Amino acid sequence: MKPFEYFRPTTLEDAYKLLNQYGDKASILNGGTDLIVRMREGHSEPEAVVDIKQIESLRAIRVSEDEIFIGACVLLNELGSHPEIRKKVPFLAQAALSVGSKQVRNRATCVGNICNASPLADTATPLLALDADVHVYGDEGVKQIPLKHFFVFVRKTALKQGEIVTGISFKIDGASLGIFQKISRRKEVDLSTVCGTVVRADGAYRVSFGAVAPTPIRLTETEAYLSSKPLSPETVEAACEIAKGEVSPIGDIRASKAYREDMVAVVLKQALSEWL
Repeated sequence: MKPFEYFRPTTLEDAYKLLNQYGDKASILNGGTDLIVRMREGHSEPEAVVDIKQIESLRAIRVSEDEIFIGACVLLNELGSHPEIRKKVPFLAQAALSVGSKQVRNRATCVGNICNASPLADTATPLLALDADVHVYGDEGVKQIPLKHFFVFVRKTALKQGEIVTGISFKIDGASLGIFQKISRRKEVDLSTVCGTVVRADGAYRVSFGAVAPTPIRLTETEAYLSSKPLSPETVEAACEIAKGEVSPIGDIRASKAYREDMVAVVLKQALSEWL
């Protein structure tokens, strides 16, 4: 690991100044479970590391009558064990607690999981299905980017130089039901071979998957089909075939392309069968 300057700003303004001072030679440190590994392996060599954990406003989970906000520094274990999250969106809590080990989740954050822009980020699929917005601080103050537009490619997001993600929010639909499922080689401490979330609200469906494309994605054709017809065994079978056609997985050490396509259908069928 090469030497670097280390900063611990206590305000967003100071963090933003440091990030722009060092430009693309600066990296944000939040949980650090990805950054530190990449630095040790020589894949990332920042001249400055800006630790944002001392910015108090980034550490909160705020639950109002119709919306939930998750701060950028909220740990995955904090998210997964939060009473209101477990009550209102239990599938998001389940996804948070599926990441890594307990020790990793005591350092890693939900926002960090999103900002890594991995195709198989476990918390991405429930947040996509919840139509979440990413809150970003920059030159324009705070703006919101829909999560479905935030992912650009593998490890690439819509963030501009120096911008800081302050949190992520989504509306609460009291009538919504959601199911998250993760398929991996081991039950614990493993990356997803395929992960997916299906949400039902007011007769409409939202379907999202990870590890089946360069970014986590919503299956819009599948959603439109399901939302246009009464749910039945025949509708479920047809939706599964549509879903398989919407994904574009690769084959790698964890699974073949064909296996991932089949698992998309399996995850979707199992979720929809809960509501038949």
